Amino acid sequence: MGATLDITGKTRVFGCIADPIDHVRAPMVFNPIFEARGIDAVMVPVHVAPDRLETAIAGLKAQLNFGGMAVTVPHKLRLMELCDEVGRQGRLVGAVNAVKFDAGRRMIGDNFDGAGFVAGMRAEGHEVTGRAVLQLGAGGAGRAIAFALADAGVSRLVIHNRTRSKAEELAAAVASAYPAVPVSVGDADPDGCDIVINTTSSGLHDGDPLPIDGGLLRSDLLIAEIIMIPERTKLLDVALEKGCKIQYGRHMLDHQITLIGEFLGCLSA
Repeated sequence: MGATLDITGKTRVFGCIADPIDHVRAPMVFNPIFEARGIDAVMVPVHVAPDRLETAIAGLKAQLNFGGMAVTVPHKLRLMELCDEVGRQGRLVGAVNAVKFDAGRRMIGDNFDGAGFVAGMRAEGHEVTGRAVLQLGAGGAGRAIAFALADAGVSRLVIHNRTRSKAEELAAAVASAYPAVPVSVGDADPDGCDIVINTTSSGLHDGDPLPIDGGLLRSDLLIAEIIMIPERTKLLDVALEKGCKIQYGRHMLDHQITLIGEFLGCLSA
């Protein structure tokens, strides 16, 4: 085992709140960063059932050295409702994945899923501004990414979802928030697009169907995933065979962690 964090009475405490809790990765990512950078902070898992959330938040608010938390299932929506202030992306998405307490112990939340994806793309040399995007999926992560893409100034956003009504709802919401960005609902066909983003869960398991017909992929396309495990999904394998550039899902998490850390005030900008 490596060295352990030196926890004292001066250590700032942060959490990752979820139910169940055994799958959360944020403490495993944040704590090594704290240790490597000499930051006097620790992140701990906070296991809270939905029917105890308000009670737990009251306790955390009273804990003056508790700075805030990463938020995951099933608390993203309810915690947004409990916040005193919510950032623009959080309001648009309708959920938060980070909440901090200010000096007056007010709760401030925001959502960094989409911003993390865009930052990850840019860090790998893949600009989204001015590009035409086909987004596959309109679920929770897809919703956040769609707003972030519009915020980044894509030239066009086409949303495809198995349940068309869900894609239509998201397209209307994005178009309302960003009227300068053309947003439409379409088929899983990348014709006229530069980037294809898979925000669905298709690819998590062996035997999952491709979220798009591999025969439609062109060598000039960039194919992006948000799935982290496996790192090389079947879609990315097919994309490489077609000569496409690819973006791994792990880059979204890497950069989301940085953004959340800056928001919470435990990592420097």
